[in-house]
Amino acid sequence: MIPEQGIMTMNFKQRSLLFAKISQIAYLNKANATKQAKKIGFTTVEYYDVKGAQSYRFMNKRDLVIACRGTEPTQYADIKADANALPVIAETVSRVHKGFKGQVDELWPAIREDLTRTQNKNKDVWFTGHSLGAAMATIMASRCMFFELVPNPEELYTYGSPRVGWKGYVDSLGITHHRWKNNNDIVTTVPLAIMGFKHHGTMHYLNSYGNVRRPTGWQMIKDRLRGMWTGIKKGKIDNFSDHLIHNYIEHLQNYKDGKENPQK
Repeated sequence: MIPEQGIMTMNFKQRSLLFAKISQIAYLNKANATKQAKKIGFTTVEYYDVKGAQSYRFMNKRDLVIACRGTEPTQYADIKADANALPVIAETVSRVHKGFKGQVDELWPAIREDLTRTQNKNKDVWFTGHSLGAAMATIMASRCMFFELVPNPEELYTYGSPRVGWKGYVDSLGITHHRWKNNNDIVTTVPLAIMGFKHHGTMHYLNSYGNVRRPTGWQMIKDRLRGMWTGIKKGKIDNFSDHLIHNYIEHLQNYKDGKENPQK
């Protein structure tokens, strides 16, 4: 639940869990999303849906959150966006993933109008998303900062984000970005770095046990192998199950509550 004083008064663990839940809500239809958003402290909800590109604006008297919807396997527009990995010139600087940019381009006129409305100018602005939604939220935050649409966009929280743009692009992003990666989440490995794409932001890593860690290179390799083997024993493909937003939420709930899963 968002405090009356707003999201800014929450600590990092609380915000990380909150935005994961908001990213999950973004997958719902407007009626259910509105119901869930009001439960956690938002008073108004706006739904953007243009040619298969979708996102929400959740708002209360202090905060405005843009939450972008991730990939839906049944939506052709989402699949096409994910697959269209050509690097194209961005609206800001350098090059960005063509498919992700295309999704944002569809929604941007309406979102830009919302962000620049006089009644929204004094609100704290946040961006979030999971999967494709994470990439879209990153591009929107970039444009918001570059064109100075609001005085103080606060932070960007993403979950299972793919790489979005070239080095020049990600280096130009001025927003604080907390990028969560769950063990072997396959989406975080694409598009390939060899194509020039880079990640942005501070990575926060959930290991194969679901605990927050800062592993070294060799520790990361061992942990990823451990996660793959654990998945095989459970009859799962770890690379895909680790991408599910509800797994992020489960682990971040423990993190917020100060709990840890046992590690062998």
